[in-house]
Amino acid sequence: MGEDKRLAAVVALAQGMAAAHTPAESWQAAASGACRALDGSFAALSVWERERGRLRVLVNVGERVPDEEEFPENETYPVHQFPEITEFLHERWALGGGPHAWVETAEGTAAGRPGYFHQRVTALRRRGRGCCVVAPVVLHGRAWGELYVARPVGAPVFGRADAGFATVLAAVVAAGIAQTEQLEEARQLAYTDALTGLANRRAVDMRLDEAIERHRAEGVVVSLVVCDLNGLKRVNDTCGHAVGDRLLERFGSVLSLCGAMVPGALAARLGGDEFCLLAVGPPVDDVVKAADELCRRAAELELGEGVACGVASTADAIGPVHSARRLFRLADAAQYRAKAMRADRPVVAGREGPDDPVVRLADEPSPARAERRRFRGRRP
Repeated sequence: MGEDKRLAAVVALAQGMAAAHTPAESWQAAASGACRALDGSFAALSVWERERGRLRVLVNVGERVPDEEEFPENETYPVHQFPEITEFLHERWALGGGPHAWVETAEGTAAGRPGYFHQRVTALRRRGRGCCVVAPVVLHGRAWGELYVARPVGAPVFGRADAGFATVLAAVVAAGIAQTEQLEEARQLAYTDALTGLANRRAVDMRLDEAIERHRAEGVVVSLVVCDLNGLKRVNDTCGHAVGDRLLERFGSVLSLCGAMVPGALAARLGGDEFCLLAVGPPVDDVVKAADELCRRAAELELGEGVACGVASTADAIGPVHSARRLFRLADAAQYRAKAMRADRPVVAGREGPDDPVVRLADEPSPARAERRRFRGRRP
C-alpha cells in the first residue's frame, strides 16, 4: 500500500472512531478501520484485564467463523497463554524501547523473530487463517490491550512494513479510545448526581419519556416511586450541611439497595431531598414491595426521620397515561399524601377506589396548594 493510501487509511480510522457515539461503536470503528488499512480479512480489538489476568475480546469484525460473535459476551483468553502481553510489553519498554507490532503465521512466528506463538498458531490454523499482525494498544503509558488483524490462507503474509504500520494504527486507536473514554465520562457526569452517585433528574426524564413511549406502543408496565427524605432541613440546621450530605448519601445507598430488588430499576436523586425509582417492565406489586422495604430501612437511618413515599404505575387504576408528566404528577401526589398522613408505608395511586384522592389531586388543572395543605393537615 502506498504512502498516500496509508495516510488516507489512518485518517479514515480516526474519523470513524471520532464519529462513534458509544464505546462499542468506537471499538467496531477501530477494528474495521484497521482491517481495511492492512488489507485484512478479519480483525479484533481486545482489552487486557489485569485484575483477572485475561485478555477479553471486545469486538470481532470481518470474516468471522461460527464461534466468533461480533460483540462477544465472554470471549476471553488467560494471559499466560500470551506471555508477550506481560513480558514483551513491559520488559522491552523497561529497556527504553517502545511498543511494536509483530507478525505470526499458521506455520509459526515470522522468520527472524523469536517469540511465543503456540496458542496463536493453533488459533490461526483452527480458524483457517494464514497470518496475523498483533499490535499493542497503549493508553496513558500502560498496555491497554491489543489490535489483531488477520489474512486468510494463501494471501500475502504480513511483512515488517505492515507491522510498523500496525503500530501506527494502534496509536491512532489508543487516541480514539482515550477520546471515547473522556466523552463517556462527561456523559456519565451529565446524568449522574455528584453527591450520591445515583442517576439525576436529567437521566430520569430521558428514561421516563422512553418508557412511556414503550407503554403506549407495547403496553409495557411503567412504575414510578417518588420519595421525600424527612428531616433533612432539621439535620442541616442543627448539625450542619456536611452531616446532611452524609444522610443523603446513606439514603442514596439504601435506595440503590432496595432498587436492586426490582430488575432494571433506575435509582435517582431528583434534587434536594427528593429521590425516585423508575421500573419498566416488572409487576407493580414488586415495585411496591421494594418501596415498602425502602420505607422500613429509611426509618432506621440515624438522624433521619424516615421517608414519605408515593407510587404510581400504569398497571393500577389511574386512567390513561399518555405522558411522562402525568405519571410523575401521580407519583408526586401520592408522595404528598404519604407525607400528610405521616405514613410509614408507601401510598399507591389509584388504590383507594373510584374517587382516589391522589388521582384527583394529580389531575387538577394546576398543582393545588390548598389541597396539598389539607393533605398535610390530616393526621392518621
